[in-house]
Amino acid sequence: MSTDPIQFTRHGHLALLTLNRPDTRNALSGEEMFAAFEQLFAEMNADLSIRAAVLTGAGSAFCSGGNVAEMRDRTGMFGGSPAQIAANYRAGIQRIPRAFQTLQVPIIAAVNGAAIGAGNDLACMCDIRIAADTARFAESFVKVGIVPGDGGCWLLPRVVGWSKAAELALTGDTIDAAEALRIGLVSQVVPAGQLLEAAMALGQRIAANPPQVLRWTKQLLQEGRDSTLDQALDSAGQFQGMAHHTADHAEAVSAFFEKRAPVFGNDGASQPGTPT
Repeated sequence: MSTDPIQFTRHGHLALLTLNRPDTRNALSGEEMFAAFEQLFAEMNADLSIRAAVLTGAGSAFCSGGNVAEMRDRTGMFGGSPAQIAANYRAGIQRIPRAFQTLQVPIIAAVNGAAIGAGNDLACMCDIRIAADTARFAESFVKVGIVPGDGGCWLLPRVVGWSKAAELALTGDTIDAAEALRIGLVSQVVPAGQLLEAAMALGQRIAANPPQVLRWTKQLLQEGRDSTLDQALDSAGQFQGMAHHTADHAEAVSAFFEKRAPVFGNDGASQPGTPT
């Protein structure tokens, strides 16, 4: 079995990323884990043949968050003065949400078990979340006397709204998959044995579309979280202008009239760049 902190496998145009620290319930700790997110995302961004990705966890948990044993022992990220700990977070776990912010490929969280603390936030960093019916979620930082140091107070309200995010963050309550679906934290709940199949099927439906247009659409969704309507319309117009001049757009239109499935390019050679 691979010892990589994140296992990477290809399934056609779909990438499967598996957190591979089941002994710590896939806790987010250590330089190797932080660097793996950055390296894999950079490689995926550079490869236009990767059109979508799925993130899941090895073992019984999706991600247990931070390493509580290191918190107890004041080692790793949790060692030093208050100023040193803040610096540790910037140089450590905060690299993960920053890496997600740069990821151009649409990514689905397949939450196979507990998503606790930073694990809940990790799911929120993904574009889409699907849960096994056995999954559990908690924004539980207050339960161990700390705050969401990985950006959870920015991420969670954008997924479930301010009031519910405040309730979860201030109580630290654990919710089940059914409640996660009810509040919009996840978009689907499926039997545990069918989770990966369902997530991969969704990923394949996404990956059936033009690769560059998928990335532009994701960028518009990201920008839309904080932009005005005028800014969003301006960006959409620029991307649309470029999209109309891609080979994949011409292929999609031809396929529509010829009543056949389109065949989209992988290498991006005919795709214009990002607007400035």
